[in-house]
Amino acid sequence: MTMTTIDPSVQAELARLRDSIDNIDAAVVHMLAERFKCTQQVGHLKAEHKLPPADPSREAEQIARLRRLAENAKLDPAFAEKLLNFIIAEVIRHHETIAKSA
Repeated sequence: MTMTTIDPSVQAELARLRDSIDNIDAAVVHMLAERFKCTQQVGHLKAEHKLPPADPSREAEQIARLRRLAENAKLDPAFAEKLLNFIIAEVIRHHETIAKSA
């Protein structure tokens, strides 16, 4: 099995791009953490006022909004919707847990 050598300029460009990807991934994780801190507060507020964990009309509004944002950003809106649905499911799970402990 022969190893191909990668041109040093290609290697440097790969490293630069991967560093940017790593930075973006870190930012995404931190943004998600902040988002979940806020949704935890929403969960406590809902539990305190006996509101249901899920809000289908709000979820539909958010999905439509995110699809528009994705289209404007040249991101596949179906992918953006799948991602938001995954996040919403996790938020609802958190809200249900909070409601049970309230």
